[in-house]
Amino acid sequence: MSVLDPHLARYAARAKGMTASEIRALFAVASRPEVVSLAGGMPDVSVLDYDQVAAVAAEVMASQGDVALQYGGGQGSPELREQLCTVMRTEHVSARPDDLVVTAGGQQALDLLARLFIDAGDVIVAEGPSYVGALSAFGQYEPHIVHVPMDEGGLIPEALAETLDRLRDEGRTPKMLYTIPNHQNPAGVSLDLERRQAILRLAEDHDLMVIEDNPYGMLDFKHETRTPLVTLAPERVIYIGTLSKIFSPGMRVGWVLAPRSVRDRLVLLKEASDLCQSNVTQAIAEAWLRTQPWMDQVRAFTELYRERCDVMLAEIETAFPAEAAVAAPTGGLFAWVSLPPAIDTGAMLPRAINARVAYVPGRAFFADGGGTQQMRLNFSYADSTKIAEGIRRLGKLIGEELTLLEAFGR
Repeated sequence: MSVLDPHLARYAARAKGMTASEIRALFAVASRPEVVSLAGGMPDVSVLDYDQVAAVAAEVMASQGDVALQYGGGQGSPELREQLCTVMRTEHVSARPDDLVVTAGGQQALDLLARLFIDAGDVIVAEGPSYVGALSAFGQYEPHIVHVPMDEGGLIPEALAETLDRLRDEGRTPKMLYTIPNHQNPAGVSLDLERRQAILRLAEDHDLMVIEDNPYGMLDFKHETRTPLVTLAPERVIYIGTLSKIFSPGMRVGWVLAPRSVRDRLVLLKEASDLCQSNVTQAIAEAWLRTQPWMDQVRAFTELYRERCDVMLAEIETAFPAEAAVAAPTGGLFAWVSLPPAIDTGAMLPRAINARVAYVPGRAFFADGGGTQQMRLNFSYADSTKIAEGIRRLGKLIGEELTLLEAFGR
């Protein structure tokens, strides 16, 4: 028995190693008003017309309150699934409402898929770096995550081929590939069509299931629509979508598009997890998509983030050392910065907080200890003035770190 935790001996083996993510640990300090937070991944919901959101919610309660306040089905509201099919069509994904399972945001979708497919010791292939929430969702089921390098064009097909060949030679068969092909979190880059096709050919050759996570696809700074992986290989790809970045994260509405056999099992897991999604938030989301010019809101989000991203990149060019490297984001919410190898961004973080600026250290986005000299910076939440000030504070701190390291001969 532990003095600190009398239940320690009772925990399941997979629970004993659980730790808070880098991002969660930051929230308490990063939320202080004097700290410029470039750490979180929150959209700026001030773009929304709150009065109109309230009006939609009031109409839902007035017209269907008896349904909205009741239990629902495990697969999600049929009316909402119909609207989500409309959302996907704007990105050239063809689906029927019956093909979808509504989830509590994209994060629950990741957890359900991990629970469905991952056994302890399974090999999962993912981009390096990869979304910290996916690493957390997968990690609780104890797989071995193998990262594949990226460049300014996203996941490198040649590196994926080498990784899959090596695993095959070692007698290890990967269970799946996890990828964010559009405006990747944390790297901010996107796959072109040629790479998408090459990756899917490799998945076919190695009989690899692909999970395509698409939270940011519509937030494209050039207003381009990239061909989804699920459109190119519908029987091999399971697709995750969410309204968190194009409407509201508070609605907690995500979804999975999957083959029928997978869908049926996801519904069973969903019902075991929470019985059903909130009918209130489903009804509000459905009414919003059906009655409001929601694509105008998406464009407003996109333009705001593009402007803030431009401010961040310009300030990095001026304030950071010449050795720093950042690939210009194609859209989304994040920029990924590589600093000189001597700097450990995890070790530097407490000093950054003291300098009143926060970021997420790169190691949070790797399951293998990588990312020590990288950091993720968010440009969606802080305004342009705060972003510029935050980057200046970071630049000054990085300069001081390099001076100290040079003085100590490191």
